[in-house]
Amino acid sequence: RLQAGVQDSFLTFEVYKDEITMQLVDRACKILGVPADTVLREFGEYFFEFCKRSGYDHMLRTLGGNLYEFIENLDALHSYLSLSYQASTEVLFLFVFPQEMNAPSFRVEKNEDGSMHLHYYSDRRGLCHIVPGIIGAAALDFFNIEISMEIVDQTEEEEERTGKKEHIVFLVTQNPVFSYKERNAFSSSPQYLADSEKQIENQLNKEDLEKAKNTIRGRGSSVCPVKKSHWKTIRGIITLGKGKLLRGFDPVYPKSLWIDTKTFCNGLPFHMVFDKELRVKQAGVSIQKIVPGLQTTGICLDHYFSIIHPEVPFTISSIQKFINSQFVFQTRREMMPESWKQRPMLELRGQMIWMESLQCMLYLCSPLLRTLHELEERQMHIADIAPHDVTRDLILLNQQRLAEMELSNQLERKKEELRVLSKHLEEEKKKTEALLYAMLPQHVANQLKEGKRVEAGEFKECTILFSDVVTFTNICARCEPIQIVLMLNSMYLRFDRLTTVHDVYKVETIGDAYMVVGGVPVPVPTHAERVANFALGMIIAAKGVQNPVSGNPIQIRVGIHTGPVLAGVVGEKMPRYCLFGDTVNIASRMESHGVPSKIHLSSSAYQCLKYKNFEMTGRGEIEVKGKGKMHTYFLIRNKTATENEIMGRP
Repeated sequence: RLQAGVQDSFLTFEVYKDEITMQLVDRACKILGVPADTVLREFGEYFFEFCKRSGYDHMLRTLGGNLYEFIENLDALHSYLSLSYQASTEVLFLFVFPQEMNAPSFRVEKNEDGSMHLHYYSDRRGLCHIVPGIIGAAALDFFNIEISMEIVDQTEEEEERTGKKEHIVFLVTQNPVFSYKERNAFSSSPQYLADSEKQIENQLNKEDLEKAKNTIRGRGSSVCPVKKSHWKTIRGIITLGKGKLLRGFDPVYPKSLWIDTKTFCNGLPFHMVFDKELRVKQAGVSIQKIVPGLQTTGICLDHYFSIIHPEVPFTISSIQKFINSQFVFQTRREMMPESWKQRPMLELRGQMIWMESLQCMLYLCSPLLRTLHELEERQMHIADIAPHDVTRDLILLNQQRLAEMELSNQLERKKEELRVLSKHLEEEKKKTEALLYAMLPQHVANQLKEGKRVEAGEFKECTILFSDVVTFTNICARCEPIQIVLMLNSMYLRFDRLTTVHDVYKVETIGDAYMVVGGVPVPVPTHAERVANFALGMIIAAKGVQNPVSGNPIQIRVGIHTGPVLAGVVGEKMPRYCLFGDTVNIASRMESHGVPSKIHLSSSAYQCLKYKNFEMTGRGEIEVKGKGKMHTYFLIRNKTATENEIMGRP
């Protein structure tokens, strides 16, 4: 329950505000019914596993060969990440936080009994219990040891680090965790025997020497003659193979330093040596060139530089406390030459080495530069950096990476432009298709787009409608052309909307004539009802169109006939879907022999609508041009549909 709660509560855990963070913690603790330190420790363990799954375990494993070295190099890792991920705005992993927040700092001290004191400095109060969770998980996973961590001191830092920081001191004790087979294998390993040496050196006295020799001898070690001290004896008897000491090699130092001062200052162009009073004793040639004041022996280092990282006062005691951290110095603008006044200040990054015999501190450093642009801003050159300094490679590799990133960004921008163009093209394609589908049936248009030939099709039964405007010729003679265009456009917009409402196909318009068909190009059994309802809607819609001559609503004649037709595409330049057959002629005659504001039906159309809830009345026999006498009808209304339904209104 706890593990599930921790995962659910802290997967999106972000330590941007102390108050918000602790509110989240308190809320989670109340829900889970557990202490806050337990929740934070569980979160630390879970977060370490999350970092491993995210692919950062290889980087973490290489920090050190044991837990002490691992913790000792965490600050260096933070420094590297702040350089490599300067633009990052999210928590990367472990103790890495956004650039606008200072990452926590760690300082570790070894004790004689094998335990350690871990000093944890952080801007964020109340989160110290995450540290045992993460460090404990790392110790178990990377070094196969189980540790216990307890807080032995907790203070607000004001002296060692500038500003108020939380300073927590943990006592770290560790015990190996092995299975039986692992314990046997490990007990004969060089590292284990070397650790045994150290324990014997720290814990055994002269009286226990023989007992220790027998213990080690029982592990299969060879025996050397007894020396003057018990430690020399034990070191002599712990051997492996051909007389090689398991303790490792002892370095050999020359009696005198075989390098002259000039070579040293040229070979390490960015180094400085200063004493306890911060008086400069020695400096590399490149740093002298940039900061000419360093050529004056005995000047105070803090007059020309300030410490950027770690956040400590510029005193020898503070530097010694954080001697394992990487130090970043920045030149002071007021002490720089006039030519540097407008340039960005130079930053140096490196390590501090305390020389006990000389009572001086050696600062081995390099310029903190990431790109050629930063190099040019300071008017420096690659030649100013020593050939052995990896800063050269870093600048050039980073420049290559930036070039690759720029190329990648260009590709992304082109990709985005293509995506936008593709989107616009798709929109234009839809507009084109909509226009094409307005001119031709969709299946016919698709066949033409594919380059296929559209064969003519015979439809055994469909219903055709024609309409025209009464006295249209007189209206055209008495009006301006633009008035005619506006009138027809207003009328046709209303009619076009009705074709969608009743799902009939608009064949064409010629002048004031409007032609639709039902059952073509898609055969449907309700073709007559659809066209009849459309015709009723036309009569209603025409009342909303004004006659430009009289100012009254226009009047239209409508004729409908049902019968067989042949349909096909005619032409290539402007292909049209046309209907052919006597049915078209009869429908046209029904319209031309009709009555204003009436819907004129042929007998075949009447038969299709006879039992479909339409009110119709007979007109009787009339003489139809080219057809002789025909019995026709008038469509009055739809008995079951309201006017709103006919017009497609809500």
